[in-house]
Amino acid sequence: MNSVRLVSNLLLMHIKLIEMEAMKYTIIKSSTQYNEYCKMLEQLLAGNDKSTGNLDEIDLLTLLIERWDAENNSFIDVDPVELIHSLMHNHKLKAKDLTEILGVSKGLVSDILHYKKGLSKDIIRMLSAYFKVSQEAFNRPYRLKNPVNSHLRNTSVINTL
Repeated sequence: MNSVRLVSNLLLMHIKLIEMEAMKYTIIKSSTQYNEYCKMLEQLLAGNDKSTGNLDEIDLLTLLIERWDAENNSFIDVDPVELIHSLMHNHKLKAKDLTEILGVSKGLVSDILHYKKGLSKDIIRMLSAYFKVSQEAFNRPYRLKNPVNSHLRNTSVINTL
């Protein structure tokens, strides 16, 4: 009876090992793994193979990456203007490109990028849609520079919700 149980347990362990080897992706646990999965996803999206298996793999990687992003969101540490600068850099955009994207004047874009004017709800919506970032990332308080009091030390205006 014990030998039957031992064989059964060994068989179950062997099956679990085979299943673990077959599992290509796991929940992301490190930034290194996150970067690897992002590269894999880019390669899959760039490829021409759109078979069901490939589409399932794309969906799975997307879910794993989105989960990591949600749990490790670094936007909380960045004020909205810094975030805009970072996104512009990543997308190789200039201020003039933002004027076209937002449909506003160069002066307004300049004032926003130099902390002289806050972000309106419409601009937040457009930035969120264009960069595919949640509106909450742009809709946080940050300090504006008030040109009237700029000669005074440590003066600013808070752009509040």
